[in-house]
Amino acid sequence: FVTARLRTLLDNPLTERVVMSLIILNAVLLGLETSPWVMERFGRELELLDHVILAIFVLELTARIVVHRLAFFRDPWSLFDFVVVGIALVPATDTLSVLRALRVLRILRLITAVPALKRVVAGLLGALPGMGSIVLLIGLLYYVFAVMATKLYGTDFPALFGSLPASLFTLFTVMTLEGWVDGVVKPIMEKFPYAWVFFITYIIICTFMVLN
Repeated sequence: FVTARLRTLLDNPLTERVVMSLIILNAVLLGLETSPWVMERFGRELELLDHVILAIFVLELTARIVVHRLAFFRDPWSLFDFVVVGIALVPATDTLSVLRALRVLRILRLITAVPALKRVVAGLLGALPGMGSIVLLIGLLYYVFAVMATKLYGTDFPALFGSLPASLFTLFTVMTLEGWVDGVVKPIMEKFPYAWVFFITYIIICTFMVLN
């Protein structure tokens, strides 16, 4: 009888809307907690409301476990909810202070609450095998250009290309197209006027072709 009542409650569209609203409210609260001004004036109230919302999430998960039993743990989305809420229940001591920041993961429960988001995430996960081949290709090209840059410019520009890790980091910044002209290419071109050929080739292949 209890299981049947819980199933009816969980299948009620109103329950789904309430849980979704609480997830959004929880996201807003976590954002407000980053403001010292807000915490100074309403810190205790926000923490109390946060605990209440967390308790409701725990009750909802418990009801789902009671209703679905072992099937709950065979559903990836249910396990995702379980882990996200479980992280919030671990005491955030000084040694585990990072768990305070991980509470924001509760916002990701919107993925399981909104069917459209679930379809998008499922599509992304389905594309991972093909994306893996692309990542391998760009990794190989990235490594080849890093070795070449170390050989070509490492002696004269050790801060940028003095070692393979340094070259990898520098070429990563170049690949993002963030300040690569003034910070990397122009200083090198003062000594190697044709260095632009190397970097333009790298950007065209790695950024414009493979990465895009």
